[in-house]
Amino acid sequence: MESSLPFMAMVLAVTALATGMIISKMAMSTGTSFFILSFYSNALATLILFPCGFFFHRSKRPPLTFSILWRIFLLALFGYIADVGSYAGINYSSPTLGTALVNLVPGFTYILAIIFRMEGLNCKRSSDVAKSAGTVISIVGASVVTFYKGPAIINKLQTLHSPIPLLSSQQNWILGGILLAMAALSTASWCILQSSILKMYPAEMIVVAFYCLFVTLQALLGALIAERDVAAWRLHADMGLVAIIYAGVINITFRLFLMSWCLLRTGPLFVSLFNPLTIVIAVVIGVIFQGEVLYFGSIAGAIVLVAGFYAVIWGRAEEEKTKRKNESNNAESSGHEVPLLQDQIEEA
Repeated sequence: MESSLPFMAMVLAVTALATGMIISKMAMSTGTSFFILSFYSNALATLILFPCGFFFHRSKRPPLTFSILWRIFLLALFGYIADVGSYAGINYSSPTLGTALVNLVPGFTYILAIIFRMEGLNCKRSSDVAKSAGTVISIVGASVVTFYKGPAIINKLQTLHSPIPLLSSQQNWILGGILLAMAALSTASWCILQSSILKMYPAEMIVVAFYCLFVTLQALLGALIAERDVAAWRLHADMGLVAIIYAGVINITFRLFLMSWCLLRTGPLFVSLFNPLTIVIAVVIGVIFQGEVLYFGSIAGAIVLVAGFYAVIWGRAEEEKTKRKNESNNAESSGHEVPLLQDQIEEA
């Protein structure tokens, strides 16, 4: 039972993500601004996570310096861009496209890691070839789901009775795909920066606490600029309020806790393997409960995306395996050298 807990936790986490995208889409369809949605949900998450961060590190807390804080502020900026980009992209397209383009994150992370020399590129290593090929395949898959909708496969009647002109719908879909791809790139940048911050400041919950606070402040500034109408800020007992509470409590706080718990016990590779499951969950929920139209291009592109995603993950797994093997060999060789040295000392 204990060994299956990380599996169940990750299924819950990806279900929370896919459901959150669908609820957000429903809220924005009724007029809720994605700028307002981002601000209120992050503010709610801050109220929950900020006290938790200091509670978990109440005994041993490393000193916070300006150098750490400005890096967390930059991390929050990447997170805010990813947040608003995701909301806007889903608003113009669909949760299915949103969950599909999440799988671009590992490929984009690999590209950024090469650019900033955090990883090398050796074409003679199978792991590097797999990661490079997987990144290219992921981008091709993302292009397919964004620029090619194809014929409707499920809920065809929705397209026949839709009041939105076909050309306008296609333009919105492409715009949504571009915004979601930008959000994936921002998330990849977030992953790279977060890795360097945690090496400098290993108190994860404190980083999360200040991260949420800074995202809330940035979201407030963005909402004040984008939403001048006071009526847009008022909360009502409708789908907008449901989306804010769900995003703040479940999609940010609860999902972040589950993923952090799994990362500590299984590592990032296990957590990444569950990303494609969000596509399946979003499609099932969207088609059954929302009557969402499923297009051939979405299925074909998602299959290509997932293939590229797993190629990158396989490359990382091979790299980790080689690293562990080298460490094991080094440990064995050093273990053999110590007795030999001791024998020489005794003989002397």
